[in-house]
Amino acid sequence: MRARSCIFVLTIERVARSLTCGCGPFGCGQARQASRKGATVDRLTCLVRFFYFMAALAVIGLVTPLHGQQREVNRYDLYSGFTAFSTPHLNLTERGYNFQAGVNWRSWLATGFDFDYVTGHSSLTPSMLKPSLAAEINGEIAALEAAQQLPPGYMLAVPTDSTTQTFAAGPQFSYRRWSFVTLFVRPSLGAVHQTATPHPNPADPFAVAVTAMLAPSGKKVDWQGFYGFGGGIDWNLTRHVALRTQMDLVYWHLFNDLLDGNWTVQYAFGPTVHFGGNILARHR
Repeated sequence: MRARSCIFVLTIERVARSLTCGCGPFGCGQARQASRKGATVDRLTCLVRFFYFMAALAVIGLVTPLHGQQREVNRYDLYSGFTAFSTPHLNLTERGYNFQAGVNWRSWLATGFDFDYVTGHSSLTPSMLKPSLAAEINGEIAALEAAQQLPPGYMLAVPTDSTTQTFAAGPQFSYRRWSFVTLFVRPSLGAVHQTATPHPNPADPFAVAVTAMLAPSGKKVDWQGFYGFGGGIDWNLTRHVALRTQMDLVYWHLFNDLLDGNWTVQYAFGPTVHFGGNILARHR
């Protein structure tokens, strides 16, 4: 048991280091270079964080004491909690609220709805834009530096606020081998709405001009679909209350006139309430 506990602790520590490095929910790193290699690193960062999380769930299942299979599965689930979105390529972390509602049809199958509302802040740089657009802006900067209209080494960075809402629905598959924990996985399919509001420095006329070109109305608003997959764990505190921790890896392509598609990692945790009749009773 001591060896299994050590494995559990080491795995959780590794996950914590992974999730908090770079641009995780508890801090942001520096913006990466706009290159295919940098974009690949960003995608790998998301994938590594996600798979560390899923590996931790597997280890939790192995080290959790066995107390028999769950004998009660309520018809309905309601969840409400904190969430954070991490998009490494945009150096963007958003935090906010997550709500979920689900119906259990079988002990292993549920369908549900998911809603997120998050806000965040980043600084838009040419490296985040499509390569053709970034090359055009960097060419303008080089020309203006040569004409001594911009200082040598000028770096364009436009502070930008973002507000994001996501709406998702679909199946969820649960594993109830142990009474104290429930593991689950799911596809992530839905729609995302985002508003990005740039705030260029009024004392920087070039930043003001670029912002006017990219967002003539003063902000950018977009709706897009997204896809991905996720999973998590319910810590069953009582028959009707659990603590849920979960993570999803999703891909969306917002503002496709300016940006390439991006992978985003979504983290969430909070209380879950189970209620309604026991769906297992009728099968006894």
